[in-house]
Amino acid sequence: MKETLVILAAGMGSRYGGLKQIDTIGSNGESIIDFTIYDAIKVGFKKLVLIIRKEHEELFEEHLVKKIRPFIEVEYAYQDLHDLPNGYTVPEGREKPWGTTHALLACREILKEDPFIVCNADDFYGRDSFKVIYDYFHDGIGDDNYCMAGFKLGKTLSDHGTVTRAVCEKDEDNNLTSIHEVMSIRKSKNGAEYEQYGIYVPIDTETPVSMNFFGFMPSVLSKLQSIFTEEFPEGVAKNPLKYEALLPNHVGKMVDKGMCSVKVIPTTSDWFGVTYKEDKPIVVGRIQQLKDEGFYPEDLWKK
Repeated sequence: MKETLVILAAGMGSRYGGLKQIDTIGSNGESIIDFTIYDAIKVGFKKLVLIIRKEHEELFEEHLVKKIRPFIEVEYAYQDLHDLPNGYTVPEGREKPWGTTHALLACREILKEDPFIVCNADDFYGRDSFKVIYDYFHDGIGDDNYCMAGFKLGKTLSDHGTVTRAVCEKDEDNNLTSIHEVMSIRKSKNGAEYEQYGIYVPIDTETPVSMNFFGFMPSVLSKLQSIFTEEFPEGVAKNPLKYEALLPNHVGKMVDKGMCSVKVIPTTSDWFGVTYKEDKPIVVGRIQQLKDEGFYPEDLWKK
């Protein structure tokens, strides 16, 4: 079994103001993605697939990949704006990628046999998150049994603006029953709230959210391809310049249709990330604290 880490790194970072996937946050020039890959290797992952925009390959190779190749097998996959269902072309003026489901489908010719985690490039998930999914892969699961790491909403909010989170519901056996993207969530005096029909309503900070951290078998790709192809015409007709195919929503559709089961696995890891530029100093401080405590070495990739 070649456990594989798939990282979604093709976003444009419009709110952040730059290519935050490789923005430096560590004292030795690391990005968040360095720590993600390091944690996955420590747990036992053997291959990395980076989903990027083709025009960013040289940047990723120079800032990241050349230093990690001695430690893990690396392959690129390219999210292409023109990779669309038959009969469709890119609408005039469209520059934004087609979303996280579309990004993952860029790997459909690469991920053929082995289980994989998919996660964001600009989120810090913590090593325990990788371990609980790795262990799940080794529990003799079936081809249509997937999983996700469940993070508490309250630990995933920004002090500097609203965020979108994939809110989850689960049964008493921790099987996912529904998941959907909730937009415009922000901190409030009593915890958290989100915008609904022009007003803000409370949401429990203990609510589990996915943070795009899923454990899949390769069977998921044909299911996602089917859902994406079915949904695309209506989505692009309604909003040709901004429509996105979002992975959490499509995981929810697969659960609704009985196409798979998804186990929500709690993790002791703390999540943090850089949604906005103003989040960066907090992340820098958290990373340095982990180095000072000896959890990470000063040089992650020292041979």
